[in-house]
Amino acid sequence: MARAGRVRRDTGRNRVAGAPVQSLRRRLCEEVVAAVTDHQAEVDRLLAEYHRSREQLARVHRELAAICVSEDSPDGTITATVGAQGRLTGLRIDPDAYRRHRPAELAELVVALASAAAGQAAERARTVLEPVLPAGTDAGAVLAGTADLRPAELVEIVEPAPGRDAEESLEHRSWLERAHRRRRA
Repeated sequence: MARAGRVRRDTGRNRVAGAPVQSLRRRLCEEVVAAVTDHQAEVDRLLAEYHRSREQLARVHRELAAICVSEDSPDGTITATVGAQGRLTGLRIDPDAYRRHRPAELAELVVALASAAAGQAAERARTVLEPVLPAGTDAGAVLAGTADLRPAELVEIVEPAPGRDAEESLEHRSWLERAHRRRRA
């Protein structure tokens, strides 16, 4: 039990280097509050940066998803359409194309049109991606999925040269004539 009416005498034990303990506590609390405030400001800055990055990512994603490139044949009878990754998403072949082109030519034309459209789509995708990548990053390599690979890890993709089987060669007759001759035989 505490005794009533007794006054404690300051013996100096509550002083550190001449400063009262309460003053030290107050200063320590102010420093802690300032440190927490600084950390909160940094957290707020990082969160704002994160939200800006997410918005930018969403915008780039929308722009990439919207890429659609079509390439028409010189005579306008064939149209190949590809998406941002160069995948064929549409192919229009006018019935007149079957009369104007032999099957092998038609196939080669479709492949050439799709390849040309894919090249244009890749260029558009690079244009969308380059501004958001770090300086010196190859947007084409990022799109191809090879950005993190060393040269020794890259595999050269060799596409087969277009060739015609002797049986499929229609150099001297139309495909309709060939079908008609088969039926008669």
